[in-house]
Amino acid sequence: MDTEIAGPRRRGPYAKSAARRRQIVEEAYRVFATRGYHGSSLREIAAAAGISLSNLQHYFIGKEDVLLAVLELRDELGAGVDAPEDDEPFERHIVAQAAANERIPGVIALYSVLSAEAVTDDHPGREYFLGRYDTLRSEYEAEFAALRDQGRLRVGVDPALAAATVIALWEGIQLQWLYTPDRIDAAATLRAYLDLVLLAPQTA
Repeated sequence: MDTEIAGPRRRGPYAKSAARRRQIVEEAYRVFATRGYHGSSLREIAAAAGISLSNLQHYFIGKEDVLLAVLELRDELGAGVDAPEDDEPFERHIVAQAAANERIPGVIALYSVLSAEAVTDDHPGREYFLGRYDTLRSEYEAEFAALRDQGRLRVGVDPALAAATVIALWEGIQLQWLYTPDRIDAAATLRAYLDLVLLAPQTA
């Protein structure tokens, strides 16, 4: 996080304020991952951060504001691990990302809990997850369509259905991993599905 601003007199206090805000978001991340949005409170988050409720409210207007910051942190953590190379095959990247997710503390639990909660109309994270699913389906459909054009998608496999299936499989197997991480290998499960619908690249 960039803590530099114009004016040397404000730089120190700004950095301290930004660090405190980050600490609150990280504690809220852990609280939401274990108790969900509806099952937690600002007072609980403040206690986890070692500050008073009024101090927390100096940084965030309300719990919805905290949730949006937590979702931003989730995206930051996910994007910073195993970013794809320009020439990395689609199927290799998502398998690597599934394995990477297991190494990011709390990221699978947070996503699983909040995405389930957010199906209700009044949940403040609903628009975030609606947008995320739309984006993922669109991006994955384009990837499968490109693989079809390369002759690598098996005959009869629809790119749109393959995209939706990968997302459903990925989230479902991660949920099972939360229950029995010693018995579930999300990356291997995704790889097995992709082996069913894709053909190996042809060698020159």
